[in-house]
Amino acid sequence: MAAEKAFPRGGNHKKLSAGTERRGPQEDTLFGVHHDDESKKRKRKKKLNPEKTKTQKKEKSTALFLKRPTAPEILSFKKLRVGTLLLGCVKEVTDFELVIGLPHGFTGYVSVTNICDAYTKSLKEQLDKELSEDLTFLSDLYSSGMVVRCVVSHLGKTKANHRSLKLSINPKDVNKALSPGALCTGMLLSGCVSSVEDHGYLVDIGVKATKAFLSQEKAQEYIKKRNRGLPLRVGQYLTFLLESVKNDGRIVQLSAHPADVASALATEDQKWNLCNLLPGLVIRAEVQKVSVDGLVLQFLSGLSGSVDFMHLDPQKVGTYRKGQKLKACILYVQLDTKSAHLTLQPLLLQPGSVLRQPNVHVVGEVVEDCTVLYRHKGAGVTFQLQDGSFAYSRKFHLSDTKLLFNPAMFMEGTKHRGRVIDQSAMEQMSLLSLKTSVIDAPFLNYQDITAGQLIECKIISLEKYGMHVKLSEHIRGLVPRTHLADIPLKNPKKIYSVGHYVKCRVLTVNSEGKKLLLTRKKTLVASKLPLITQYKDAEPGRSAHGYIVSVKPFGCIVRFYNEVRGLVPLQELSTQPIHFPEKVFYIGQVVKATVIKCDPAQEKLLLSLRATEEAGTRADGAIKINKESSMYSTGKIVDVEVLAKVPNGLEVSILPKYVPAFLPETHLSDHLSICQLLAERLMKGDILSKVMCLSQTQGQIILCRKATMVAFAEQGPLPKDILDLQVGMQMPGLVKSVVNFGVFVEFPHGLVGLAPKAAMSDKFVTNTEDHFVVGQTVIAKVTSLDEEKKRMLLTLKVSECGFAESDSEGFSLLSQYLRELDFVRSLMSSRESAVVVSLSQLTIGQRLQLVVNRVKDDGTMYFTGAQFTRLTVSASRYHQGEKTLNPGMQCTAVVLFVDLLLSIVHVSLRQELLTGKVIQLEGVSWCSVVVQFVNPDICVVSLAGSSQLLLIPVIFHLNDTFLFDSEKLCVGQTISVHLRTTTMESHGIPVASGGPKKVRRVKRQWQLPEEKEEEFVGTRHTLCVGDMVNGTIISVRPNCLLVALEGGVTGHIHVSDILDKVPKGIILTSKQKIGNVVRAKVIGGKKAGTHIFLPVTHPNFATTIPQLSLQPSRLSGKCAPLIEDQQLRDKLKSFKLGQELTCFVFKYDYVRKYLEVDVTFDIRGKIELLLLSDDIRILKNPEKAFRPGESLRATVTDLSSTYGRISLSLTGVCSLDEGSVTLGIIEKITPHVGVTIRLPLGKTGQLGLCDVADSYREAPLKELTLGRILRCCIISKGEDHLAVSLRDSRVHSERTSQVRDPEITSVTDLRKGQLLRGYIKSFGEPGIFVSLSSSVSGRVLYHNVTNYFVENRKTFWKNIPNGKLVTVKVLSVNKEEGHVELSLLPEDTGKPDLFTQSCGLLLKQPKRANNAEKKVTANRKRKRRDSESEQLSSKKLKIKKKQKRSEENDSGVEVYCREVESDTNVEQQQRPTKPDVPRLQISSSFAWDVSLNTIAPVTGRQEDMSSDSEEDEIGDSKPKMNRREKEAVKQQVEKELAKTEQQLMDPSRQPQTADDFDRLILSSPNSSIVWMQYMAFHLHTTEIEKARAVAERALKTISFREEQEKLNIWVAFLNLENLYGTEESLMKVFERAVQYSEPVKVFQKLANIYATSKKYKQAESLYGTMLRRFRHDSSVWLSYATFLLKQGKTDSTSTLLQRALKSLPQRQHVDVIGRFAQLEFRFGDSERAKAMFENTLSSYPKRIDLWSIYIDMMLKHGSQEQIRHLFERVIHLKLAPKKMKFFFKRYLEYEKRYGNEESVQAVKEKALKYVESKSSLGS
Repeated sequence: MAAEKAFPRGGNHKKLSAGTERRGPQEDTLFGVHHDDESKKRKRKKKLNPEKTKTQKKEKSTALFLKRPTAPEILSFKKLRVGTLLLGCVKEVTDFELVIGLPHGFTGYVSVTNICDAYTKSLKEQLDKELSEDLTFLSDLYSSGMVVRCVVSHLGKTKANHRSLKLSINPKDVNKALSPGALCTGMLLSGCVSSVEDHGYLVDIGVKATKAFLSQEKAQEYIKKRNRGLPLRVGQYLTFLLESVKNDGRIVQLSAHPADVASALATEDQKWNLCNLLPGLVIRAEVQKVSVDGLVLQFLSGLSGSVDFMHLDPQKVGTYRKGQKLKACILYVQLDTKSAHLTLQPLLLQPGSVLRQPNVHVVGEVVEDCTVLYRHKGAGVTFQLQDGSFAYSRKFHLSDTKLLFNPAMFMEGTKHRGRVIDQSAMEQMSLLSLKTSVIDAPFLNYQDITAGQLIECKIISLEKYGMHVKLSEHIRGLVPRTHLADIPLKNPKKIYSVGHYVKCRVLTVNSEGKKLLLTRKKTLVASKLPLITQYKDAEPGRSAHGYIVSVKPFGCIVRFYNEVRGLVPLQELSTQPIHFPEKVFYIGQVVKATVIKCDPAQEKLLLSLRATEEAGTRADGAIKINKESSMYSTGKIVDVEVLAKVPNGLEVSILPKYVPAFLPETHLSDHLSICQLLAERLMKGDILSKVMCLSQTQGQIILCRKATMVAFAEQGPLPKDILDLQVGMQMPGLVKSVVNFGVFVEFPHGLVGLAPKAAMSDKFVTNTEDHFVVGQTVIAKVTSLDEEKKRMLLTLKVSECGFAESDSEGFSLLSQYLRELDFVRSLMSSRESAVVVSLSQLTIGQRLQLVVNRVKDDGTMYFTGAQFTRLTVSASRYHQGEKTLNPGMQCTAVVLFVDLLLSIVHVSLRQELLTGKVIQLEGVSWCSVVVQFVNPDICVVSLAGSSQLLLIPVIFHLNDTFLFDSEKLCVGQTISVHLRTTTMESHGIPVASGGPKKVRRVKRQWQLPEEKEEEFVGTRHTLCVGDMVNGTIISVRPNCLLVALEGGVTGHIHVSDILDKVPKGIILTSKQKIGNVVRAKVIGGKKAGTHIFLPVTHPNFATTIPQLSLQPSRLSGKCAPLIEDQQLRDKLKSFKLGQELTCFVFKYDYVRKYLEVDVTFDIRGKIELLLLSDDIRILKNPEKAFRPGESLRATVTDLSSTYGRISLSLTGVCSLDEGSVTLGIIEKITPHVGVTIRLPLGKTGQLGLCDVADSYREAPLKELTLGRILRCCIISKGEDHLAVSLRDSRVHSERTSQVRDPEITSVTDLRKGQLLRGYIKSFGEPGIFVSLSSSVSGRVLYHNVTNYFVENRKTFWKNIPNGKLVTVKVLSVNKEEGHVELSLLPEDTGKPDLFTQSCGLLLKQPKRANNAEKKVTANRKRKRRDSESEQLSSKKLKIKKKQKRSEENDSGVEVYCREVESDTNVEQQQRPTKPDVPRLQISSSFAWDVSLNTIAPVTGRQEDMSSDSEEDEIGDSKPKMNRREKEAVKQQVEKELAKTEQQLMDPSRQPQTADDFDRLILSSPNSSIVWMQYMAFHLHTTEIEKARAVAERALKTISFREEQEKLNIWVAFLNLENLYGTEESLMKVFERAVQYSEPVKVFQKLANIYATSKKYKQAESLYGTMLRRFRHDSSVWLSYATFLLKQGKTDSTSTLLQRALKSLPQRQHVDVIGRFAQLEFRFGDSERAKAMFENTLSSYPKRIDLWSIYIDMMLKHGSQEQIRHLFERVIHLKLAPKKMKFFFKRYLEYEKRYGNEESVQAVKEKALKYVESKSSLGS
């Protein structure tokens, strides 16, 4: 009997006896038996009673089989038991736990210690060794969407009385029922990696005495596809297949190949039964029963399971039949009830697949018209939403209380209103709540709250540090003690009581850490002044409330919201002089401050506390100055007039308005020598043209005259912010400072970058000051950008910043230098000084008649002349020639150079310069020249054997100003220069150019050759091509070998000439060693210092470097001569596109972003970054992945003879055809438009907003950053560019993706009436254009945009931003012309209007309502003629209605009004339950719920019917109602109307539309809660800009007396920016918040935000600022100490305490030490804390508070022995009796709780003894 009652096999049961009734509830819960059939079952039981004994015996023998379910069930919390196995999906991964989504919307949590034993052991070892950097976090092992098997480990409730469900995925818990003997080949199990071995991984499968091994080969495919190419790590979860089982299950071979796992099936051969059945197994099943609840299936030879409605295949619902065979997956198994539950979801039928969260409806969205699909008894309700998706609501969320729950309200087809509270990945549906409190709640989570928002909160507790408040069921906040009132409160409990409601303003919100900080300062909450939440809001003249956070001798610092703070200088504190601000002001004082000046870019704010009028006057003055300065923006080219010379520069005025400015001396020219010359020669009144405005500092305009900077500014707009820069950008700058670790370079707009020491020069930098000087012009290239910290790294290397033609660059620098000299000469020629004029007239090459004046000891000779006086004329010893001259002798000299700064003329007396021939230069030629004069900017040379002087440049790049001694030119040196003459001359002297690499030194006889291994100096030899030579390796490099041959000749062996066949991935030269003797063959000769190979017939072949080969094929055969350079093009033609060849890594070029490789000794290839690998991680650091000299196998993609390079690829032939997936790099982001992506092969792709993701979202480009490498799909090809897509459905087409917004390829995909989403594209004359896809756009006529009257079309542009996500309805489609007409009206889209009443617009006249009223009036008149209306046949009436519809183009309400009164039959057909007309005359929007719930089902059926079926239905409809029935219906409607009107007048009713909020605001304009609900209403519909507008409107509307209300609005505004704004907007709001809140508290809150979000570096930096600004505030030190202790930095707290004691007043030392000790007890070392207490109490033994705190801490953290010892010490202190009574009382309470009767009695005796001793002393 017991067996049959526990395991029913069909048939009816007898009436349960008293003993069996105990099991009845269990059976009802398990199988959901309907009691309606109970009587029938009792009758059947009597018939089957004789066979009951047989059934019992049979079921006892099959006890391991599942109980046959009678109906599918829904999982509930009550049915869960510890040990229940479930299939789950990872929803979220945190540091310490996994959040698992379970079937039917349940959520469980897996602790970090319940992953597997190996992972727990690994964590303990790493923590013990303090290897925090090597910790393997859960986020490295798990990701959202992973499907896991888990088991319930604990069921309970949290402290807040919420249900707690803890899970475990530990294999020993999940696979507990498996034994080694039960393991079979083909089983699908799960486990975790326990160890990483050389050839694979050991996997923990939870079976004792079994070792499971996963080979590297079997894991490779999983690693590549599912693990992003990363190797598996300990603790990683795997689903695998048992490939082989050996030694009775003790050794198991596994396979994790995705294809094997996805196709795995559980079969009968694997001997699955009830005890070891696991969730996730895919089985073949047969349908046994089909019901509205779901299916009952039979599988694995007799096992039965149920499939509920939510787990049916959505595509096959309604097609299941009995006997059908299909695949199913085990969802969960309940061993206690012996039941299995299955799923037919397609995603779960492929083991190992990744589930995606359904994104159809966002969390928090309010969904209208949720139709009840089915009510699951005792569990919940399944709904179908308007868009066709499904949702589920548990019974708990169907009503606010159990008493209000009425099952009749949830009959099939009824409609309800709900709110999405979560997403269930297991069912791929949303979870709803129908609770009114949830739907109307302004906040569902912390993200819904904005800083500055006014909120009504409920007090839940009062603590020493502040007041805890509750905003909603799951949202808590804290009002710090300092923010409880405008003044400090000694006893807050006298003002605040638990349970009372108070209005607060939000200061800061940490949504990630779920922390909320509020204020109760009355002045801030009720302030009517504008709130400053960001620096850009601080306009000069604006007044706002803030509070003082610091009082300094030089002034006060006032903080507003969002960390906005400003300085009030001493002179602005009051109209009266204040010499000691600390005596007048105090920290926390609320003040009214007026903005004088604000610099948002530098985040600097200047305030005043003076009278408003005076502060306003000063602000006007500041505005005037700012306007005057703003006329000259950075980059503007102006003319200036010199006013005066000042140290380090010139004071000038900008013409023509004579605006004062400053021109630094180092900004006068690109050449520093010209800067000094101009600073010396310029005088007052001189005019300088083409001067650039560089920046503005403290209201002063800084100018720059450097030609390079001016040319850069003329090219286009200058970068204003680091966001305008891109990696790889080159721009000129000025050296701001030179430090030992690099050079800081300044650019326009105050941008500063660092060039590290390693990136300063191509040469080795020993001393940074030798290479650059302050003020020098440089060309810098951006190599790295940190947008968050606003930092950038630069490189100044000439190889990366130089130009292709260095000689032309040198020529331009020389030409500029000469033009600057001519300008100075023109200035000097106009001076009154004869000396200056004569100096300016001297030119190079001029002949002078001189008289020798004197000769110095070093040989320098000085002269005098008749044509000039007071000038120094000198000639060096070299330039005196062979003549011997004495003082007084006359001679002729030629001018070499005129130093205009020092007034020195350098001349030469050498005969060849005076009498030599003048040679004319033509074309390009190699010439030998002799250096006659040289300085840092110019070199004067003469052609050898002539008197022809030339000017050549010394520097060839602005950055290359440092020369080694060997590179410097010296007078008398003969050099060979490759000259290119020009037509330009300087006073008759030709100016020529020659690149630095084209200068050849002519070796002097006394000069030894430089020994450099890097330079291959050719030595004369007699070798020929084909000779066999022996040599010794003297140098081994990655790409070549240097071999010493006989006769001092050095040979060169390229890496490609070592072997014939080279394996991939090796460095050939690494196998060679210095000293090895090799035999090689000469295959050519290379010109020294170049890569040019000369033929044997070349006259210079004897001086080439022999090119050798070690290839066996060459050594055994004949070798042809090397090809010449001009024939290289023909050699490149031998390669073919797609050919695979071997190449060798040379280097990675950071500038051009490609890898240089050597193909042969004379052919080099390049592999662009995107063709290096398919792994994005390798592309992020390519230099680490490719070693110099490493052999690679590459494919030829392009042939080019430029520089002898060909284009290669490591990823095969790259295809950019439509549909192909490739890699790309984001090059440019155009907000609200799209992204430009650089593709392989030099192509460019364009990404539109509609192609970013499968589900459209607001600001889709927010997550994309410049330089990011990503995968994209080519969707179309154009002439100039390609169109790409990032949609997951295209990029990963093999995955099953949730596509909410399908891709529209053409207009033919659209149909009339379709609802779509798109982005605002542009505004045109006819209307607004909306992008529906990359190729399809639609037009919305302006009258179809809003129901508000918009007079000016500019209003559309201002309120509807480009790129905004909108929902549209297709009105018409013209497929021939490709035109699409759309609508944005709320009645068409079902979405809120794009405009609200807050925009100040008038609502259009509701035409439909007016027409409906007229129709109703007319119909009432026609009612008198009932006979005429009754005679109308249904067919004629139908035709008439259709005609009216087509004529009036109306539907819905108006049609209903016509039909109601025209005919009774038609009336019954259209409105069978609510036929009366007056309901439709309600103007309020809230009455529609009543009628639409009844209209929708019937209307939906009628739309699908044809006209014929409609006529038939009219004939077959219900009979006519008589007058009494009509009257009853009419009375019922009237009652409902009255009820609706009463609801509308109910003040407690929550608004539901924007119009409702506007009406409510008119009645309560000062209520912050209404404004915040209004903001939340817009946020729920993702209308961010409208929410901002509401906040701004609230700030202007709320009375200035309501400071608390305004503060709440500001807090809400701050929270809005935190959730939906950018980091910049958040910081600006925070800075404004500082001005209205106590600065130290806002700082502390921000630090807590950083700490909880793991931004430890920012927190450290912020605490450093706090310690400097608020060092006299003990709370700052304590907050920082808490932060350090939580990070585990216990050693740092002792140092911090010493710093605190030095900064804090003496009176606070004891309290601070005590607080530090408490923190040590809580987060640090308890022994150290006890030592701190002991040291303090030894000095202050009578501090009762310290003793009490010490006792409290010991009670929590100490042992009983230590606690009793402490009590014994305290009761023997010599204190007042009252205080001793306190300690005795605590001692007694402790013993009563933890001691025994003897210890309690002992304490009483000690207390009595103390009393007696005091009594005896008193007597």
